[in-house]
Amino acid sequence: MYKSEKIKNRYRYSLILLRQLVITDFKLRYQGSALGYVWSLLRPLFLFIILYFVFVKFLRFGSDVPHFPVYLLAGIVLWNFFAEITTTSINAIVERGALIRKLNFPKYVIIMATAVSALINLVLNSVVIMIFMAINHVEFTWNLLWVPLYTVEIFVFALSLGFILSALFVRLRDIGYIWEVAMQGLFYATPIIYPLSMVSKEWPEVAKILLLNPVAQAIQDIRYLAITPETQTLSGITNHRGMVLVPIILVVVTTLIAVVLFKKRSPLFAEEV
Repeated sequence: MYKSEKIKNRYRYSLILLRQLVITDFKLRYQGSALGYVWSLLRPLFLFIILYFVFVKFLRFGSDVPHFPVYLLAGIVLWNFFAEITTTSINAIVERGALIRKLNFPKYVIIMATAVSALINLVLNSVVIMIFMAINHVEFTWNLLWVPLYTVEIFVFALSLGFILSALFVRLRDIGYIWEVAMQGLFYATPIIYPLSMVSKEWPEVAKILLLNPVAQAIQDIRYLAITPETQTLSGITNHRGMVLVPIILVVVTTLIAVVLFKKRSPLFAEEV
């Protein structure tokens, strides 16, 4: 009875700390800003407007994809969700160095706080996507109920990478620059600003490889379920069942590595930050 109560109190303390860190993160992020939290909605919208005019109006991307403006916006919002978790997690431990040296608490709460903040932004941006869907006469179907499942896939993958990157960054600060370059490559290797059909027409095998990335696979599946069934998905362009499981396996393996590495490195954070 005493042991169960001790475990319960430990996790209650972690949840309280998580809540306070999320609130603090939001306050610091928009401190001194005239528009405040509105920027969490405006940033992806401004990026969407720029990409829409460049790639849709001038370069004529997505002419064969129904509701492509919404298709593009959804991709941008979901990619920003993944990017926000990973990039803010990298130096999260180092930024909380003073707190870590003063208090003894579960260090994973710091990374969880950055991920929860990104999740709140995603929820707010999802409202904007729903409005755009209504304006563009996208049909709302029961398939939308499956969207959270693929969102969780992105969340878990990004969170796992966040744990790995933050643990490595404490000792190796070059990780920040390496990940910045990697994110640029991943952005263009993910069918966000261009439809996957552009790749699959010329290089069908390359299209399959691109969708082995859990983020790309999840984004395409969400677009398929929420926006248009003409979206190409991994299960739709390959007959190999094993290939369909690769993104899920990558998420599981990344999660296991994250748990082992962060658990091993976290006791040393107070000495190294």
